[in-house]
Amino acid sequence: MTENEIAKIVVDAAFQIHKGMGPGLLESVYEIVLAHVLKKRGLKVERQVPVAIVFEGIKFDEGFRADIIVEDKVIVELKSVEKVMPVHKKQLLTYLRLADKRLGLLINFGSALIRDGISRVVNGL
Repeated sequence: MTENEIAKIVVDAAFQIHKGMGPGLLESVYEIVLAHVLKKRGLKVERQVPVAIVFEGIKFDEGFRADIIVEDKVIVELKSVEKVMPVHKKQLLTYLRLADKRLGLLINFGSALIRDGISRVVNGL
């Protein structure tokens, strides 16, 4: 399955969740529910995945934690804020580079309309 095929399923699941639960809950709630929905759809889903980083030749086992990684290919970063800031997209791009992944989805469940809260971030895709 390609990154784009995975992303389509994730976006569809986000629409379903936002429609059913509405905006404004904690990010952790959306994370749990999104992981559940994606697993029901047959995808491999990992939550709060520690991703190692290397700096000055030293490996740090827990450089950051990815909210969700789907099929070992797509990082999903979740927010529940009034407005996504440019730094959120930069952060996800850095995560993609450090984790050697090509596609990330930034999903803001705080948006009144979920379509306005979904951004694709690519790293060489």
